Amino acid sequence: MPLTPAQLASGANYQMHSYATDDPIDQFTSERPLAKWLIEKKTETVFGNGIFNEKVRFTNDSNYQNYSGDDQVTFNRKDTVRLAPYQHYEAHDGFSLNETELANNGIILTDDKSAQMTDAEKIQIVDKLQEGWTTLKDGFQENWDREVHLDGSANPKAVPGLDALVSTTPNAGVIGGIDASTTPWWRNWAVMGISTATAGNLISTLETLWRQTITYGKLGNPDFIVVGSAMYDAIQADALKVMGRQINLGQASTGGVTLDPSTKALAFKGVPVVWDPTFDALDEELGAITYPWKKRGYFLNSKALRLRPVKGRWMIRRTPPRVYDRYTYYFGLTADYGLTCRKRNSNAVFSIA
Repeated sequence: MPLTPAQLASGANYQMHSYATDDPIDQFTSERPLAKWLIEKKTETVFGNGIFNEKVRFTNDSNYQNYSGDDQVTFNRKDTVRLAPYQHYEAHDGFSLNETELANNGIILTDDKSAQMTDAEKIQIVDKLQEGWTTLKDGFQENWDREVHLDGSANPKAVPGLDALVSTTPNAGVIGGIDASTTPWWRNWAVMGISTATAGNLISTLETLWRQTITYGKLGNPDFIVVGSAMYDAIQADALKVMGRQINLGQASTGGVTLDPSTKALAFKGVPVVWDPTFDALDEELGAITYPWKKRGYFLNSKALRLRPVKGRWMIRRTPPRVYDRYTYYFGLTADYGLTCRKRNSNAVFSIA
């Protein structure tokens, strides 16, 4: 027996709900570490009139004075906060099934409300929906991950991502409504083109840069270090040049030992250094750029940099109704979100020459 459009939509919703429960669309893998980190730290937010204002404290406006005896002292009115307005952005991905395609796969749609699916039709429709959902998820993740890396300049409807908020040219551009060219305290740290010719130079430069990210404010240390492949290799190589290495070797039954020259993990200041494959993929896509992604690294602070999904509009499953003049059925997913930063100088970008 055939199935009705309502049964198809119901089955799609059930199938999409099952996959969303067992394999959530926003559960990014280690292959997309930046997106995974942002989503783990996300905060649902209301964007009033399309705007969320980050409160940026740029000074304590202290009225500190020394005095003695009957000296007169003064009092001031505090002016310590500026508002940094950020917009929210929307993303969609979806797939469709038409009646011809379904018929070719042994699935017959009918307007007869008493119709019941055969076992064969159930298997076929589950396979079609599973393939649609799997590719929907993979495609959404791939493109959204790419979007949050880039600065948004190529697409006015895309969120300004990492390359804008933690810029390789921090004294240029308007971020969150504040002009970095005229506002020194509204600049992230950037050290580009670090030489690796001298042993220890890269590590020494990162030591200095790390201290700069914690010099101002009370947000603490960066808690995420993400790098491209060339930067990962450079940090590891420089570390091996300047530090001793202790290896515990187990004794085999033959009396010999097994040597493993690889390293299990790389960290800096106790924070894991994470290779992001998207950095390398962006270089292949974008071609020659001033600071190749694979040579970059970032010190990021989750208390300063935050993904803000619009409350009630994050990863919403969609099944739009069929239009009257097309025998096509639609299934989609939408997300609405902003990416904000309230303290740019708690973050840093660096690259090797």
